[in-house]
Amino acid sequence: MNLLSQSTMLLLTLLSRPRLTTPFHLPRYAPIIHHSQTRHHQSSSSDDTSSSTSAPSRFQNTNNNADQIYSALSSSGTLKVTTCTIRNLLNEMMLQHNLTPIPADALGRSTMCCLLASSGMQEEQMFQLSVKGDGALRGCTVIVNGKAEAKGFVGMPELNSESFTLQDAVGKGVLQVVKNHPDWPRPYNGVSEIKHSDIDRDFGIYLAVSEQRSCALAAATAFKGILCTAAGGYLVERLPDCPESDMEHVADNLAKLVKLDGGNALPTNLLLEGKTPYDIAELILDGLGMQPLNSVEPKALCHCSDDKLIRSLRLLPREDVDEILREEGKIEARCQFCGRVYRMSPEEVEKRMAEAKGDPSKDEDFGK
Repeated sequence: MNLLSQSTMLLLTLLSRPRLTTPFHLPRYAPIIHHSQTRHHQSSSSDDTSSSTSAPSRFQNTNNNADQIYSALSSSGTLKVTTCTIRNLLNEMMLQHNLTPIPADALGRSTMCCLLASSGMQEEQMFQLSVKGDGALRGCTVIVNGKAEAKGFVGMPELNSESFTLQDAVGKGVLQVVKNHPDWPRPYNGVSEIKHSDIDRDFGIYLAVSEQRSCALAAATAFKGILCTAAGGYLVERLPDCPESDMEHVADNLAKLVKLDGGNALPTNLLLEGKTPYDIAELILDGLGMQPLNSVEPKALCHCSDDKLIRSLRLLPREDVDEILREEGKIEARCQFCGRVYRMSPEEVEKRMAEAKGDPSKDEDFGK
């Protein structure tokens, strides 16, 4: 790779750079989804089934028209359940990256894992999940913040979904988690081996082993052609002083949930039938009482900008920037996370770089 190529790759990488217990295993109750099992939903009357109206108004989400992350505690306060639906968010990501179903499934599961695990964290905090497998997908990365704003990308967005299962596409490798906050002295980093290649189960193992979070987690998607018709998941966490009887009760409820869903892409069938995150949490905590905690609508949102492009250029040796301008006659960069393309003329680059002050490595040149 020549100097120009190296500089260009670094520029693309930097454009969206973010500011940066002994486990008890609950049964997961969400079998691996092979490509042949990722459902391509056919229209039916169940699509129009209304969701439960028993939920308090702030938690109602009729037919899952809006994306939602809902969290609740059991009455004893010793079990936490977080459920989500992100169909709209995933469809937006599919448009941004021109995703076929298998890459979309990987990106959707990764996004749900991030959103479920980071629910309740501070708004300024960042949570990043990178799936680094040796399969044809060539990896997947998702970043979310405490506002439930998500962005992500896969290595091969247009992978032929008829030739691979999700497990084939992901392959073997590692999951890497990075968590950061502007006030932290350094980011938190965690790594776990990819054993099952279905993302959600591997991420659940990471939470239990690396972060000592006793949990059961499932996330899945359903597609009709190139459209995502359902994308949802849940995370059940055991909190301190949770009695064994409550754990057994939740395990029984999860087993019932599988039977109620009627498929192996839990909980997509329930979502397609009109069940909402509130309803699913209620089913998981059936018999244990439920105290609603919060409900938030996740969004696909990238914070790339002209300022970040200039910041990235300032981190490169000036001679590299000049070489790009001589050979290309402009600066052009595409954001990995949202696909937006930025173009600047030599005159604009010179003017903007002259205006920028401070240390770009500390994000001080244009403020926060």
